[in-house]
Amino acid sequence: MTGPPASRPPAPLAVAAGLVGLEGLVLAVLGVLELASLNSSRVALALTTALFFVGLGAGLGWCARGLFHVRSWARGPVVACQLIGLLLAFSFRGGETTPIAIGIGVVSLGTLVGVLHPAATRALAADEG
Repeated sequence: MTGPPASRPPAPLAVAAGLVGLEGLVLAVLGVLELASLNSSRVALALTTALFFVGLGAGLGWCARGLFHVRSWARGPVVACQLIGLLLAFSFRGGETTPIAIGIGVVSLGTLVGVLHPAATRALAADEG
């Protein structure tokens, strides 16, 4: 549906949109940092990694905007990315990467709770018509 956006998203959906926007920003910054650390022995790897991170960051930013404007199309990609984030957090647990795992896990779980909250579900269902 492409009608006018709802006046305001429910609070859980707004929080989820903010978390997704933050994830998108972090991924875009990581992509830029990857380009900044480019050296001649790994040009192809650095370019493709940077392109992936910047592209994923931009996609998440677009989905965050969609969630904030209560667009139902944004929920599917966000849920998929958060499930991948939970798997990534699980793989980072233990050792020096535990704080990173906790951060990814908390953001992913918080986003999933916000997107799947009953108020968010009602608002997104209303967007579908």
